[in-house]
Amino acid sequence: MTYCVGILLDDGLVLAADSRTNAGVDQIALTRKLTFFDRDGDRMIGLMSSGNLATTQAVVTQLQQDCDGCDGPTMMSVKTLFDAAQLVGDTLRKVLARDASYVQPYGDPNASFILGGQIAGETHRLFEIYAAGNFVEASDDTPFLQIGETKYGKPILVRMIRHDTNLVDACKCAVLSMDATIRSNLSVAPPIDLLCYRKDSLMPETYRRIEADDDYLISLREGYSAGLGELFRDLPQPPWLAP
Repeated sequence: MTYCVGILLDDGLVLAADSRTNAGVDQIALTRKLTFFDRDGDRMIGLMSSGNLATTQAVVTQLQQDCDGCDGPTMMSVKTLFDAAQLVGDTLRKVLARDASYVQPYGDPNASFILGGQIAGETHRLFEIYAAGNFVEASDDTPFLQIGETKYGKPILVRMIRHDTNLVDACKCAVLSMDATIRSNLSVAPPIDLLCYRKDSLMPETYRRIEADDDYLISLREGYSAGLGELFRDLPQPPWLAP
């Protein structure tokens, strides 16, 4: 299992992914789930993955290899983020058509992706690509997308994230969403790969890999927990119960 979240803002994008992968309690490892396709001044595309590790690695590796000399469209030649999402979906379908029937006797071969970024000439955009290869796009009304273990990190996003939330607050919210999931599910764990992308910069200028002992992660976790405790104590008591 994994957890990835992408946030679409007026000011830019936030992408966050954990790094744990497992095939049972005795087969736990760390794997980077955020990949960049970028060229300064032209494009910045981030791709996050969830699901069967062999499937996601095959898709990402194929996309990377195609950039080195494929005759067809590649992540470095597509003109729009819509075309990039379509390319990821098409590549996923090809991998599953080749491998799925062999994998299914042993487990689920499916995978999903979040694609976010900007290509020169259009605005920044955010997509979720499903296991079937089709996809949806984030909007002002739906400014965040999640894949993997989504339920624990969703409540804070629902309450705090709007399209006009500033980039700094959205970054803080993404880390708290990741931390809530990490604390609630052993199949999700740091390091956290975090990108805060400012629109029109066309480069992954603010990327950070947050380890479990990161000072900011610890202070944010402790401050949030203390704040929730204080808020809870200040909430009205049930009037039908004696103190």
